[in-house]
Amino acid sequence: MTQATTETPTPESTNRSILKISDLNVYYGESHILRNVDLNVQAGEMVCLIGRNGVGKTTLLKTLIGLLKPRTGSMEFMGEPLGKKTPDQRARLGIGYVPQGRDVIPRVTVRENLLLGLEARPKGSRKLNAIPEEIFELFPVLKTMLNRMGGDLSGGQQQQLAIARALMGKPQLLVLDEPTEGIQPSIILEIEAAVKGIIANTGISVLLVEQHLHFVRQADRYYAMQKGGIVASGRTQDLSQEVIQQFLAV
Repeated sequence: MTQATTETPTPESTNRSILKISDLNVYYGESHILRNVDLNVQAGEMVCLIGRNGVGKTTLLKTLIGLLKPRTGSMEFMGEPLGKKTPDQRARLGIGYVPQGRDVIPRVTVRENLLLGLEARPKGSRKLNAIPEEIFELFPVLKTMLNRMGGDLSGGQQQQLAIARALMGKPQLLVLDEPTEGIQPSIILEIEAAVKGIIANTGISVLLVEQHLHFVRQADRYYAMQKGGIVASGRTQDLSQEVIQQFLAV
């Protein structure tokens, strides 16, 4: 098992912590899935979670957004404990989630899918009929498809729609589970550029589960998972070939 590395302080690591997960343990029944997980995300940075299939990455994200309950450990978002918060409360605190598979509503238009993202905003700030122009600056293709049904879009277009819908909720942390899965290479590059643009222009932080090496390298830092635990971490610019071969499906 690869040992956790000692991280050299970076400009990002001196910023305000937006997410702090400490000693997290999660079970399915009596099966121990997440084991003593520690992870943090700083304001305005992208952190990538890597690892082979079945090691607990999606379980960690589902626990973060409130779909699964930890047995022990703690999670704090912008200094506020998440333990007793429901998924909708966590969304309104500022955690935007794009699941694996995207969950675009197929028989609803692109416009209506986007407006559904307003439900993640706090009450009193949801009155909006127009889609903000910055959404179309990030994802120009959506502007030409507002009246199409979500299910009529290609996989890459649906992924862009899912990310845009999450952004409609004005999150402080965008959580993406395998955003490039099943998507053609040219669209992957567009999504990479959009995510980098989101961070640069809004200061939103991103927690990303990803297997595509080029996308992984766009992140500031990485955590590698194996058998439900964090076994390596560091700056993506220092990502070694050994770690790539052990934790990425390349």
